Amino acid sequence: MPQEFLMYKGRPLVRSGETLYYGSMGDKCVAHLQIKSQTPAHGMNMANKVVVQLILTDETLPLKERILNKAERDGLYEALSIANIWIDRYNKKEQTKQ
Repeated sequence: MPQEFLMYKGRPLVRSGETLYYGSMGDKCVAHLQIKSQTPAHGMNMANKVVVQLILTDETLPLKERILNKAERDGLYEALSIANIWIDRYNKKEQTKQ
């Protein structure tokens, strides 16, 4: 039975602890989100500092060469928004090369 992932704007979103991956590993790049701090709100912990990295999925390259872009955002929504924009731009750029 195929595993179903939580989807955000048409892309898979997978969380393991304080780390999230946004995008498909079958694509050329994905976003790596690392929650750096949280604050309690409405009985839950909400992410308030998130580091976002756009990385290539090509595992033959060293990690430092795979990082395409990096930023820190306030909150998970802001982090996912910039990740979505970066993935769209990278995919569009790659399509124009072909």
